[in-house]
Amino acid sequence: MPRTLSIQTTGKGLYEITAEVQAAVRALDESVNGVCTVFVQHTSASLTIQENADPSARSDIEAWLERTVPEHDPHYTHVHEGPDDMPSHIRSILTGIHLSIPVESGRLMLGTWQGIYLCEHRRSPHLRHVVVVTSPGH
Repeated sequence: MPRTLSIQTTGKGLYEITAEVQAAVRALDESVNGVCTVFVQHTSASLTIQENADPSARSDIEAWLERTVPEHDPHYTHVHEGPDDMPSHIRSILTGIHLSIPVESGRLMLGTWQGIYLCEHRRSPHLRHVVVVTSPGH
């Protein structure tokens, strides 16, 4: 049975959710060996695995997204929700809406410096829903 996490954001940025995902995996099955799928149920937010030791990595990624997919591009036509609307959808495409992570004995097999991040691409606060499900390995 999937678990749904509710993550409150305060606006644009990368929010580490590793602990929340790990807790959901353990709640699903503490002994599972297989794969954890993490899926965000939104088109203007996304997920990524990135370094979680040095905060400058997070700020560099955020700055790169701002430069790569800027607001106020005159070519955007989907702007009825504001200048961050279309860029948020494009940033979601670039970073992705789901992750697959190996699990051993109910523990995410992330590398030493890896963390799971919810990427909020909108300026205003949002309540984001992230689904976590595990599948046994063969």
